[in-house]
Amino acid sequence: MTKRLSPYRLGATLYMPATRSDIAKSVLSNEIEGLRSIVICLEDAVSDEDVPAALDNLKQVLAALRSAKAEGRGTEWPLVFIRPRHTDMGHYLTTDLDLSPVDGLVLPKFTLASLPLWWEIMKDTHLCMMPTLETEDVFDVIQMRELATTLLSHPCHDRIIALRIGGNDLMNVISLRRPRNLTLYDSPMGYVIKMLVAVFGSRDFALTSPVCEHIDDHNVMERELALDMAHGLVGKTAIHPNQIAKIERALMVTPADHADALRILNSSQAVFKSQGAMCEPATHRRWAARVLEQAQVYGIAHESAQDGVRLVTMTSPH
Repeated sequence: MTKRLSPYRLGATLYMPATRSDIAKSVLSNEIEGLRSIVICLEDAVSDEDVPAALDNLKQVLAALRSAKAEGRGTEWPLVFIRPRHTDMGHYLTTDLDLSPVDGLVLPKFTLASLPLWWEIMKDTHLCMMPTLETEDVFDVIQMRELATTLLSHPCHDRIIALRIGGNDLMNVISLRRPRNLTLYDSPMGYVIKMLVAVFGSRDFALTSPVCEHIDDHNVMERELALDMAHGLVGKTAIHPNQIAKIERALMVTPADHADALRILNSSQAVFKSQGAMCEPATHRRWAARVLEQAQVYGIAHESAQDGVRLVTMTSPH
């Protein structure tokens, strides 16, 4: 997998219905500040009757991207993914359309049973895979362990950039919706995310965080983002451009974590104290390597007080 497709490059992944007329412009013009990855959605965001129009629009988007790429543009684009409706549509996309300007597919309702079908669709393409965990069996730790173990030794392993956690679909399975004033972690999804991190994270799979659909309540989103980072999630689904900056800011590394990470990776001491906490290179080394990789992409946050306001600025990645 190329460096461009590192999971740390996903950032805030903006989902756009495939019916939108401004998709190509959003990709080509870089008008949406901080946008690192985009998903052109043909699934939940498109009604059944609009599927033909969505596919026609997608063909125009692909033509525009191919044309721009032929002109030598595209190196600064966000990563571009398509989310098909199901495996039949995935087969159509990869066999009937030229997906050369696309980086990968987001695989909906991904399960162990659907893995052979998706791999048959994907194996002869250049596309990366982002399976979405959003079905009933996600609540079963035994089934998730079996899926993780299978993916670890499957030929598709090197194609998986990250696994996406489908929060709304999972809440729907148990007939719930996120409360307006609470984070996902205050719901049964708190257990699910912790379990998935334990099962997949321990096998070195990257996981992304579900969308926060309360677009205007940034307090809830900021609390949720802090918990996303505490759980080691590498990015977050966004459904509105005004969420991108907050997600980007949350993904920045704190000066304290950056300093600790450098000391852990460069220290010859078995244990030492740093900023009031114990650092133990033998057990903190993987965390430290992750922090430095994240800092390379998102930079280091600097906090200062000005009129009681917390300011965060970015140090350019080096």
